[in-house]
Amino acid sequence: MTQAKTLTPTAATFKALKCKECGAEYELAASHVCEACFGPLEVTYDYNTLRRTVTRETIQSGPNSIWRYRSFLPVATENVIDVGTGMTPLVQANRLARRLGLKKLYIKNDAVNMPTLSFKDRVVSVALSRARELGFSTVSCASTGNLANSTAAIAAHAGLDCCVFIPADLEAGKVLGTLIYSPTVMAVQGNYDQVNRLCCEVANTYGWGFVNINLRPYYSEGSKTLGYEVAEQLGWQLPDHIVAPLASGSLFTKIYKGFQEFIQVGLVEDKSVRFSGAQAEGCSPIAQAYKEGREFVKPVKPNTIAKSIAIGNPADGIYALEIARKTNGSIASVTDAEIIDGIKLLAETEGIFTETAGGTTIAVLKKLVEAGKIDPDETTVAYITGNGLKTQEAVQGYIGEPLTIEAKLDSFERALERSRTLERLDWQQVLV
Repeated sequence: MTQAKTLTPTAATFKALKCKECGAEYELAASHVCEACFGPLEVTYDYNTLRRTVTRETIQSGPNSIWRYRSFLPVATENVIDVGTGMTPLVQANRLARRLGLKKLYIKNDAVNMPTLSFKDRVVSVALSRARELGFSTVSCASTGNLANSTAAIAAHAGLDCCVFIPADLEAGKVLGTLIYSPTVMAVQGNYDQVNRLCCEVANTYGWGFVNINLRPYYSEGSKTLGYEVAEQLGWQLPDHIVAPLASGSLFTKIYKGFQEFIQVGLVEDKSVRFSGAQAEGCSPIAQAYKEGREFVKPVKPNTIAKSIAIGNPADGIYALEIARKTNGSIASVTDAEIIDGIKLLAETEGIFTETAGGTTIAVLKKLVEAGKIDPDETTVAYITGNGLKTQEAVQGYIGEPLTIEAKLDSFERALERSRTLERLDWQQVLV
């Protein structure tokens, strides 16, 4: 059994773990739940020191990764795990914008994040850096796929033992994308929420460092870098509106926290940013609560192709609801068919192949525009969090097939004419 130790940072700017509900503070150990009220714990920082010591120039002189923002992350030493994670492209999506009727649309493209092509590389880099400081030699996670990929890969790089837990019905690309790093993989017969409950028992019994359980306060802080990077890439300005996928709700809340921190320390001007969230109808507990005007989230049983965001009992759902409402944003859900259309739309307009979570985001973006909930003049950023090569099953049967021809010019010309005829028919159907 690996026991964790408490580490007091010397030069670090993070101060304590604080309950989001009652405000009780705790030492910086491997803990995620308040002992007084069972609320979630979150890392707090010395913002006065940050305001005095961090500038745009000090950030820009840092590494081309999330660690340029190290002062805002809960790691005490310089010995971080840097595998080139972060600083992914902010793509000005002109063709998609025209298709949707928007003027200033950007795609934050974590489909090309390193090393495993999803935003989870950010949170895992932070969590494992902190896990190593706390003395863990075995790390783990409960995952819908992307997190398992990231945990296994970055643990391999760091020389940490790794055992990950996934639902047994995950997409083949995500299973292979974990096994290649030679961790121990437990495929649990159940959905993500059942996997997570088992992992809580394992964490308590074996004392391992679970990135999204006992290390969750540190792990979740990595998502803030998606806010920091967008602000920096927009020329140290905040957007008007963001659209992001909702699973546990943590990503949503941490992008918000990242923006607020940059405002608080004077790196960007104060500005209201509207936050809109995207869910699949087959697992939309937060969207349902938003639609019904509830202050609480009812757990649901997931049934959707968007497995990476299929969390039926979202830990940060109520906080995501609060942010959407107080920023005058929105939370919507879309069908599996709309998710597939969203994947195809992003690919054919911007050349970005996203997985089902990204398809959900683009489909909800389209839905909100059509409902008049996104101003065409707003600077809008849509967050794409994973790569489509991981979920190829989702679009199989819904896209074209190669034209098989003989190695002769006339065979090519006949096939070309057939393809052009089919394209004309497709456009006629669209116009009708």
